[in-house]
Amino acid sequence: MADLGIIARGWIATAGHRIGGIGTGDAPDSWKLYAGERRVDAKGRVVMPAFVDCHTHACWAGDRYDEAAMKIAGREYLDILACGGGIMSTVRAVRASSTEALANDLDARLRRMRLKGTGTVEVKSGYGLSVDSELRMLEAITQVAARDQEWMPRLVPTFLGAHAIPSDDPNWVDACTQMLAQVVERFGPLQCDAYCERGAWSPSQCAQLFATARAYGMPCSVHVDQFHALGFLSQAIALGVRSVAHLEASTASELERAAQSEAVGIFLPGSGLHVDLRFANARRFLAQGGALAIATNCNPGSSPIYSMPLIIALATRFLQLTYGESLCAATWNAAAALGLESECGALVEGYRGDLLLLPTRDERALAHEYEGADPHLVLLGGREVSPSNVFPHDAA
Repeated sequence: MADLGIIARGWIATAGHRIGGIGTGDAPDSWKLYAGERRVDAKGRVVMPAFVDCHTHACWAGDRYDEAAMKIAGREYLDILACGGGIMSTVRAVRASSTEALANDLDARLRRMRLKGTGTVEVKSGYGLSVDSELRMLEAITQVAARDQEWMPRLVPTFLGAHAIPSDDPNWVDACTQMLAQVVERFGPLQCDAYCERGAWSPSQCAQLFATARAYGMPCSVHVDQFHALGFLSQAIALGVRSVAHLEASTASELERAAQSEAVGIFLPGSGLHVDLRFANARRFLAQGGALAIATNCNPGSSPIYSMPLIIALATRFLQLTYGESLCAATWNAAAALGLESECGALVEGYRGDLLLLPTRDERALAHEYEGADPHLVLLGGREVSPSNVFPHDAA
């Protein structure tokens, strides 16, 4: 992960939505003749792949500002829940929202993320917690993906009906498992995720869900060991999950088991920063051979963060990643966590033309500074993203 394969002086060209060529030194005459719409002299500044944000909850309705104010004022979490806060406040807002409203809110958030250099975004359902509301969330996510498919980045929908167990439906585990058939019928074999934690889904409930999901051809991922080690990490690995996220409370033996598996570990330092300043042992995970990715975990409650540059900076400070490791974790390894390592996350001919031009000659500035090296230029699908096409309604 520390070897970024840097080309000290080179050229890169997009053809359509893809990277058409890349090399050292000056561009060959064939590409000089091809270049027509725009040529950019980077003047020694860094050109790199756009970020892959491989774990987000960016589709939601409402806000949690009142809840955050209560927390700052010293109110206990149970008091906040009693006042209607917590995840269920977002669930109520989502249930009251239309597909169009959810899609428009998601689109606005994704556009903010793109200005920070994010080229691929995974987005989960999980704030509906009823069959109708979960399907409405997935419909909104897929609508946004189709809306931007011609030139905006890839959007990866994930089904997270197993986010919590709502108090108004004690049979939600069975209902959620049974609705996998509808999810696959309407949206195809999406990734299936679950939140395994005290007060949420138990290890046995997650195992039941994943067995059904795998029968439908759905790849699986899991939130695990955020606050408590319930022993499901090793079981999830045995079940063949593609990724495991959080890992703050994982035991040393289970962390080693995960590191030696084929699953990608997704580390989320934004949650530690915002919730309780607890961070997973990324250094041990890497030393034992783990494939590590980082993501924003963008959500309204525990990680209200849109910026991958900020996550990179946090990863070097709180996960003890090197500068090179943090960049790899935000690009190539993050793409692998979504099964997209042959599509994005690297500067390779044929990959999507998702490129960033940084305002610096040294890529280490991304990790060393706190968002001081935000992209100067963002190309997604070979086209420039600017304020006018990121916020079209504000352009006038």
